[in-house]
Amino acid sequence: MKAVSPAEFATLMDRLGPFEPTPRLAVAVSGGGDSLAATLLAAHWAHGRGGRVVGLTVDHGLRANSTAEAVMVGRWLANHGIEHHILAWLGDKPASDIQAQARQARYRLIEDWCRQAGILHVVLAHHQDDQAETFLLRLARGSGVEGLSGMAAIRHGPFLRWLRPCLDVPKARLQATLRHWDQDWVEDPSNQDPRHARVRWRNLLPVLAAEGANAERLGQTAASLSLARDALEEQLAAAFVHHVQLDPAGYAWVDARAWGHWGDDLALRLLSRLLRSLGGEAVSPRLERTRSLLCRLRQGQGGTLSGCRVAVDGERVLFCRESGRMAAALPVLPGRDVVWDRRFRARLPADAPPGLCLGGLGPQGWRRLTKLSGGTLPPCPALVRPTLPALFDQQGVCAVPHLGYKRDAGGWPQRPWLWPTPLRPLTEIAHCLV
Repeated sequence: MKAVSPAEFATLMDRLGPFEPTPRLAVAVSGGGDSLAATLLAAHWAHGRGGRVVGLTVDHGLRANSTAEAVMVGRWLANHGIEHHILAWLGDKPASDIQAQARQARYRLIEDWCRQAGILHVVLAHHQDDQAETFLLRLARGSGVEGLSGMAAIRHGPFLRWLRPCLDVPKARLQATLRHWDQDWVEDPSNQDPRHARVRWRNLLPVLAAEGANAERLGQTAASLSLARDALEEQLAAAFVHHVQLDPAGYAWVDARAWGHWGDDLALRLLSRLLRSLGGEAVSPRLERTRSLLCRLRQGQGGTLSGCRVAVDGERVLFCRESGRMAAALPVLPGRDVVWDRRFRARLPADAPPGLCLGGLGPQGWRRLTKLSGGTLPPCPALVRPTLPALFDQQGVCAVPHLGYKRDAGGWPQRPWLWPTPLRPLTEIAHCLV
């Protein structure tokens, strides 16, 4: 099997631009053959442009030797002159759905580290075989065009871009690249554990390949469906501009009549994007549940799904965060970024007092502010009020930016310190409105 050359990898990376003149990249590296090869290739690419690469290994703490393996990966990368950091997943581990939970924790830890380090791009080593497995997994789950389009080469997050340059590269070629450089790698035993659905599908790939459905052809099918997805994206952008009013406070109004005019593909796509963005959840809801909510909307009824409250109000439909699903209040350290409820990013000035927390205003907080203001607070839908982000100290609510409230009108903060962090669904199709 032919190794991936630096020149070939440079062509793959060029498709994912633009980059800074001297790019700084992070690479998620487990020590497996695919991620280690991607790290070395990315380092060569960045070095040739005056930039640098940082390898980030997440120690999930799920295996007895995971920490030792992470340290070994660091030594390997040091031999190649590559900076390396180990990010530990601390706390209690879930008893079920461990792979999905570990994946979410991994992305969260990497994103937090890169945000603090000012790195805008993270390279993921997903390859052609991964894409085929993802297609089969989603096919079995009844996914629509969005899911069957597979993993995207570029995914925009709130603070950085996730890049997958190797989606057309077979895993065997990445391993051949390491052999070419005489570099060993780690084999994770969980990748052979048949208790995981992805592993079971992986074991079926040779059977499917014998019938002509090999990884390359499955990837081509996903790529073809991505063209249909792109066409729907254009329709989605137009529908969003004409029928959706997005508020920076984290809610949206949608024309109630439009649900009956849109075809199912467009309506389901827009509904899924709104739920994922405004509901604060990491992933979109299952297609069958989204379809059920769409049927209710077309009958003039609302509901809740994926952490989002959907309420019909005359000719409009309100989408907002479900108050009972909000994250707990988080401490906010002066001069440090914090993301609350996956919906808002806060950064207080360095001279801010200590002991502050960011959380939901709640019904009691709203009543308190209404009393203090003499009923002059800006209009806000009743369902949204408890979900508004508020800053608390030992005395209670001290600031609610979306209501223009500060307990000390002349005090800090004088500059904006809170921003919405809508996920990919809204940043890509409506960035001009956010």
